[in-house]
Amino acid sequence: MAYNVSGHSSDHTAESEIPATTGEIPGTTLDALKLAMLPGIGPRSLASLLERFGDCRAVLSASGPELASVRGIGPKLVHTIRTASHHVDAESIVRWCREHETSIVCRESDAYPRMLNDLPDAPPVLFARGEVVADDEIAVAIVGTRHATVYGLKQAERFAYALAKAGVTVVSGLARGIDAAAHEGALDGGGRTIAVLGGGLGQMYPIEHEGLAKAIAADGAVISEYAPLAKPRGGMFPQRNRLISGLSLATLVVEAPDRSGALITARLASEQNREVLAVPGPITSRASRGCNQLIRDGAKLVQTVDDILEELGPVREPVQTQEGREVRNGTELTLNEVERKVLDAIDSTSTLVDEVIRKSELPAQRVIAVISVLEMRRLVRRLSGQYVSRI
Repeated sequence: MAYNVSGHSSDHTAESEIPATTGEIPGTTLDALKLAMLPGIGPRSLASLLERFGDCRAVLSASGPELASVRGIGPKLVHTIRTASHHVDAESIVRWCREHETSIVCRESDAYPRMLNDLPDAPPVLFARGEVVADDEIAVAIVGTRHATVYGLKQAERFAYALAKAGVTVVSGLARGIDAAAHEGALDGGGRTIAVLGGGLGQMYPIEHEGLAKAIAADGAVISEYAPLAKPRGGMFPQRNRLISGLSLATLVVEAPDRSGALITARLASEQNREVLAVPGPITSRASRGCNQLIRDGAKLVQTVDDILEELGPVREPVQTQEGREVRNGTELTLNEVERKVLDAIDSTSTLVDEVIRKSELPAQRVIAVISVLEMRRLVRRLSGQYVSRI
């Protein structure tokens, strides 16, 4: 369950049912906070501990020798874990979240982003303002340099706006430059956007993006794996980049020099088996050098929003959109009305072509032609001359 500042849980518990004290917060939540917020413990060490012991409570209850048997856990970290209550005031964190409209989302919660479950080092707890919803599984990360050119800012905003119009959630890091342009473009397009912070929600950085963060939380989410009052430091930004790429089916790098955090995000996306896309720039522009190198090394060159949509591929699990349609592959967002009609008439099990014709109410030859298009886009497969199924 995800608890927020006003006391409401993610299942909209009535006010009278809201826990009145932090002591009524589930022990699993407090355990997750104690372990995840410990100083000196990183995502990989945390993942190794959870793999070895199963859950946060078991880690915190483990003996010194048991903890020391885990690879990467030295004597100093063993002592820190054994004395976790001295280092982390979980009840204080809960109180802060209640007072600042912030949800605590544990990995076991239905509110936890399903896309992150694919990551070997997914954080056991997230802090969030706003809400991550099922539609957000169809998402694209847009990242780039903080020192963007006018060209880069326009492209980031243009692509984010077009993706939002297509029903795709835009994910970025709320930084200056390309990130901010991407969030603003998505909001202007009336879509959803998620910002992943490199520090705590109580230490907004940069400070001038407070207003943008509020707008994002109203129609999306601002999230962080760090304690609310954790000040952002240099090493925290590369770490949060795995969440930006992990939340997304593809990562689009709009403008990045050859030494850029955006290139770290692109590398992480590739390691996570997500698509890597890049917007080309002038060969004389230092700001586009990283993008041009990505394209040279195999990233997809992007010129239009359709170039992005065609690369999205299958989602982790079918997503029910706000229009009531079930989307299984991001490529479906490129379909026209006729193509959607035919696809909606095809089941995941064997479907007779005559049944597709009847359901779609389209001429037989038109349906057969559209099935061929859907087959080329890898959305359906022919099982025989008379049967097809959805992939």
